[in-house]
Amino acid sequence: RRPPRSTLMRSSAASDVYKRQEYGTLPNCSTMRRIVGRRMFSATASNRAAMSGYPSRVTMVEVGARDGLQNEKQPISSAQKVELIGRLVDSGLKTIEAGSFVSPKWVPQMADGDQVVRSVLKAHADTDVCFPVLTPNMRGYEAALSAGATTIAIFGSASESFSQKNINCSIEESFDRFTQVAKQAARDNIRVRGYVSCVLGCPYEGEIEHSAVERVTARLLELGCYEVSLGDTIGVGTVGSTDALLRKLLKNVSPDLLAAHFHDTYGQALANLLIALQHGITSIDSSVGGLGGCPYAPAAKGNVATEDVVYMLNGMGIETGVDIDALVETAGWVSDILERPPASRVAIALLSRTRDDYAKVCL
Repeated sequence: RRPPRSTLMRSSAASDVYKRQEYGTLPNCSTMRRIVGRRMFSATASNRAAMSGYPSRVTMVEVGARDGLQNEKQPISSAQKVELIGRLVDSGLKTIEAGSFVSPKWVPQMADGDQVVRSVLKAHADTDVCFPVLTPNMRGYEAALSAGATTIAIFGSASESFSQKNINCSIEESFDRFTQVAKQAARDNIRVRGYVSCVLGCPYEGEIEHSAVERVTARLLELGCYEVSLGDTIGVGTVGSTDALLRKLLKNVSPDLLAAHFHDTYGQALANLLIALQHGITSIDSSVGGLGGCPYAPAAKGNVATEDVVYMLNGMGIETGVDIDALVETAGWVSDILERPPASRVAIALLSRTRDDYAKVCL
C-alpha cells in the first residue's frame, strides 16, 4: 500500500505558488467529496453508447511517472514517485511506466529507477497492472531484469539528428543495440514495447518523411515489439498531418499494433487523438497533469494530460476503466510537489469547481 498521505501531502511552498497564480488552495479531493456530498465529476463512459465510427474501449498507457517526470527540474523523491504510481494504480490505470534504466548523467530525475521499480513491483505484486520500464541498451536491460521488470521499452527515432541528440548514436547504431536487447528479452520471456519519436516533426530537421517513420516502425515490430507507440515528440502535429501519416502507415501495419503518443505544445493533441481513434488505434499514451516534455526537444511541452483524454473519451461513450476523479486528485497532488498548477484544463477546471463548492459549504 501507499505510504501515509500525511508524509507526502501538499507543501506550504506549493500552496504559496498556487496563491500567487490565483489557482487557489483546497483540501484533497476525497475530503472535498465528503464535505460537498457528491463526486466532482460523475459522468462516465457507461452513461452512453460509444459514438459511431469509434472503438468501444481504449487502453490508456500512463507515462507520467517516467516520460513526464524525466524533464521536471524540481527534485522528486523516490517515495513520492512510488506514491504517484500507487495513486495511478488506484485510479484504474492498467499500464503505467514505472521508470527508466538510463545514465543519471543524461537524465538525473531517473537516477533512482532501480529503487522505484523494486518498490512499485513489491507494492503491487498482487495486481494485474503492467509496469513497463525504458531500457536503451543491454546494460539498462540487465538492470531492469535485476529489479524484477517483466515489460521493457526500447525507443528509436524517425529523425537521424534527434537520435544522435537523444541516445548519442545513429538510427542504425540504435538498432544494433535494440536487436541485442530484444533477442535477450525473447529468451527471458520479457515483453517489449517500442517507441518512435519525432513522427510528425523534429526540432532539428523539421518535417519528417513518412517513409522514415515506416522504416523504424517496421523494424521495431520485426524485433518482436507487441506494440509501437508513435510519438509526436514536439507536438507539432495537426489533424491533417496525423491523418496523412496514419493513412500511409496503416497500409502495411494493423492499428492493433500501434499506439498514439501526442505532446500538446500547440494544443492539438486531443484533435490528433480523435484522428487516431478514427483509424482504429485503441492504445493512447498520456501523462497525469500533462507532465513532461523532452530534455532534447526544447520546444516540446508536456504529454497530453490523462484526465483531459479520459474526459473526452467519457463524453464519447468510450470505456477506459479509469476514475477521472482519482486522476484529477493525483494531478493536483503531484502539481503541488512540483510547485505549479497542472498543465491540464480538466484538472484546473474540476479542482477550481470543487474549491468553489467547498467555499460555499464552509460559508
